[in-house]
Amino acid sequence: MLILSVDPDDPQPDSIARAVDVLRGGGIVVFPTDTLYGLAVDPGSNAAVGRLFETKGRDPGMAVPLIAGDLAQAERAGRLGSADLRLARAFWPGPLSLVVPARAHLSRRVIADDGTIAVRVPAHRVARDLAWAFGNCITATSANRSGQPPVNAVESIVESMVLVVDAVLDAGPTAGGPPSTIVRTAATGPELVRAGAIAWDRVLESLR
Repeated sequence: MLILSVDPDDPQPDSIARAVDVLRGGGIVVFPTDTLYGLAVDPGSNAAVGRLFETKGRDPGMAVPLIAGDLAQAERAGRLGSADLRLARAFWPGPLSLVVPARAHLSRRVIADDGTIAVRVPAHRVARDLAWAFGNCITATSANRSGQPPVNAVESIVESMVLVVDAVLDAGPTAGGPPSTIVRTAATGPELVRAGAIAWDRVLESLR
């Protein structure tokens, strides 16, 4: 396992590039977000996504959330409507995930049965730089076995050695706390899919 130490505020480009090489080779990279550590693979590769499910012990029927480097990259992964764009501009970068219709180039294994994905732009430079350098969104499911507590420090992952991963971007402890809030903007109004770091009343206020 390749462990790459990176500055959380100014990540070293060579470390990011080495992690991108792992992703392009179908590997799994542990990386920090503004909440917890996540697992990145290429969401366009069925083989890479299959490895991700196997590593996590995740139910293959579950969709996988994605992270983008910026709004434009998020729009290349999913179709954001006018309400989605208002929320994105209000809360991105930050811990708000939007459920939107998926684009066709993504692996069916990261897409929900209704044809949607959850995507966000995180408030963590390392996560954004990794997606930017990769050139597309990356997966962002939490770095833990399914059913186990998520982690906010690389030490917890390395010491347990439960996850079979190829590289780790170690930027020190993340903020921890609640996961991202997940929101769907439907024709009947916004829906709270999962409560999280951004309060629901703030979401509703931003849409008024």
